[in-house]
Amino acid sequence: TIDYMKGRSTTLSHISHTSPSTASPSTMRNGRRIKRPLRRPILSSASRNSTALETIFLIGLVIAVFIAFWLYQLVSILVSSSVGEPGHVVPLPGVPSPGGLLQQHQQQQGQVGQSQAVISAGGLRGKVASSLTGGGFKHYLDIALDLASLEPSEALATMEQNDPFRTNYFDNLLLQKETLLKRTLTIDEIKDIFPCPRLDERITLPDARVEQKAKDFRDGKDGTFLYFQHLRKAGGTNFCSLAEKNLPQKAQPHYYCMPDMGWSGNKNAGYLHSWSNEEIITRMAKQGFRIAGNEWENFAVSRHFDLPAVFATSFRKPLDRALSQFRFECIEDRGCQIKDVHKWWDRRMDLWNVYTKTFADPPVGARNQFKGSEHSKQRREMMATAIDTLSKFHIVLSMEWLAYAAPQVKSILGFNDVSALTTRVRPHITQAKRDDGQEHNSLGSASIKKASWDPKEYLDA
Repeated sequence: TIDYMKGRSTTLSHISHTSPSTASPSTMRNGRRIKRPLRRPILSSASRNSTALETIFLIGLVIAVFIAFWLYQLVSILVSSSVGEPGHVVPLPGVPSPGGLLQQHQQQQGQVGQSQAVISAGGLRGKVASSLTGGGFKHYLDIALDLASLEPSEALATMEQNDPFRTNYFDNLLLQKETLLKRTLTIDEIKDIFPCPRLDERITLPDARVEQKAKDFRDGKDGTFLYFQHLRKAGGTNFCSLAEKNLPQKAQPHYYCMPDMGWSGNKNAGYLHSWSNEEIITRMAKQGFRIAGNEWENFAVSRHFDLPAVFATSFRKPLDRALSQFRFECIEDRGCQIKDVHKWWDRRMDLWNVYTKTFADPPVGARNQFKGSEHSKQRREMMATAIDTLSKFHIVLSMEWLAYAAPQVKSILGFNDVSALTTRVRPHITQAKRDDGQEHNSLGSASIKKASWDPKEYLDA
């Protein structure tokens, strides 16, 4: 709502009336008649002061109105430039406004009971879910593709303004409640701020995962293993620690869950894209390893799903992840001498759009297609591939919400010791020990936020 201020202008006119009796007197000088100037009526002191005050008031009012209007225009320009330039907000079809999310939340509270009637305690799997509902996957996929077609600044502004996936809404409520209670929330408390969505609104339906592979892993079937796509500074070391607590020691590669360190003669680790499926399967079975981490190369979309594995990965907010890597490598002096995050980022083009590239596995040279309106189609295609890939992963964790992931880890992976989910594990910590009091995650997402650098304080835009 915009309030407009309107002002009135008043014109003061002084009218002089003359009459024969008040005509200017004249005098003779050097034989010429000279007119004397008219004498104005003498005003009383009170009348003169009143007129002066009224004039000053009116002039001041006009000035005040002008200043208010000018300030309003300035604020409008600043607000529009901060949101709209260079990335203006683009309306997305089917996306509710942030103001309407609370109303939807309240409406869904009454719909949860109806949905729960057809959901078993173990959740829906595969064909069962598909037979009951088409799910919300296509709806959210379409939103993601629309965002991918925009310029990066436009996509960012649109996500911040519209919150199309409702994650900001939930995350903010979660942070507020954790901070208020000074602890992680119970499942019932989480349901208060995030009720179970209706079947047709779930991004995980229809279920594209191959449940039999997860079951084979849980049952300890020979040759099966856990394939972990490790995204740097997104909880990967935590996940490896989780596996170490639940797998026999002989089933664990000796270097951060990455078996190819030994395969390469201790030269490389986390480069599974460079190994064929046959080599991976043979070597894993021969050594009895049950986890394989791939950190430095993309997921091979065309063939890695053919491995006898259960697939897992862990995400983190992109800007937080990037800042954490800069802090880890450069500020804590692990082989990096650059102390300016912007100069470092300009040189690390391998990290640009790392999530999309990792799970789309585009051809070499695709980095130039992540910006520019002429590459809108290519960005949509890469995003579609990346999301389709992730939909087939058995478990996708969020570092900010690791403290709440125990039920998924237990049911999908069969791990019983989930203490690593609330323990901060940092790689190579002896090189630069941090005494920040964040060794144990007691506040859930609030603990992660407290231990992370705030992008607004370190980045220019």
